[in-house]
Amino acid sequence: MSEIVLKVGKRGEIYTSKEIREKTGIREGGKVRAVVKGKKLIIEALPSIEEAISNCLMEITPEEAEKLSEEAQKEGGIYG
Repeated sequence: MSEIVLKVGKRGEIYTSKEIREKTGIREGGKVRAVVKGKKLIIEALPSIEEAISNCLMEITPEEAEKLSEEAQKEGGIYG
């Protein structure tokens, strides 16, 4: 964990460095979640919809997909 001092603007804007943005995934136009714990401010980058979807996808072979489909159909009483 590293410690970096950031500048605060006149209206309370917190200016981050390029290094921090790269390490945390904060992107221009992106969104962040801010949590206040006591006197601490925790800022966490939120993934875009595209990033969230790509993180949820898994790669499977056609054979694995067929097997999963058959198992789901059996559980649902649709298939033999």
